[in-house]
Amino acid sequence: MNILSREKQIEVIAALCEGVGIRTAARLTGVNRGTVGSLALRVGLGCMELHDRLMVGIRTERLELDEAWSFVGKKQKNVLRHEINAKGDQYVFIGMAGTQKAIISWGVGKRNMESTMDFLCDLRDRVIGQPEISTDGFHPYRVASQMDGDSKAWLSLLCEAVKLNEIKRISPPWPPD
Repeated sequence: MNILSREKQIEVIAALCEGVGIRTAARLTGVNRGTVGSLALRVGLGCMELHDRLMVGIRTERLELDEAWSFVGKKQKNVLRHEINAKGDQYVFIGMAGTQKAIISWGVGKRNMESTMDFLCDLRDRVIGQPEISTDGFHPYRVASQMDGDSKAWLSLLCEAVKLNEIKRISPPWPPD
């Protein structure tokens, strides 16, 4: 078994962090494409575990919520019916502390109510208090943020219902975007 040196691992991860793809990182560093993918997965899982341990009990005055578009496998117009959940448009949901610019929560999924609620429930579990929320006005954010009474308590109940799979669809009182 061939093991990559620490310096070579750092070189590969640095290339990936610069935004190059796996094939390009493999070509630039002279490392096998499968090895680059395997290393990226290991490092990513480690980063996710570290983030989950450190980003809890966060107090912030302001949250900024946004999504970044990407695609998996192929663009949405080329996705076949049976591939719709796994391929095509995907979004990275980001919940960032407004003043500290720390990413408190993130999620990857379709830009729909289910993925958004998963993201919001994770964010809710990490934040203490009721920070001001700034968004782009994406529909499911409005459902979660424009509630009467204690919005955080309502969101907690909604998150529990989603976890128990009791809510399949939430219809906001306004037309969709």
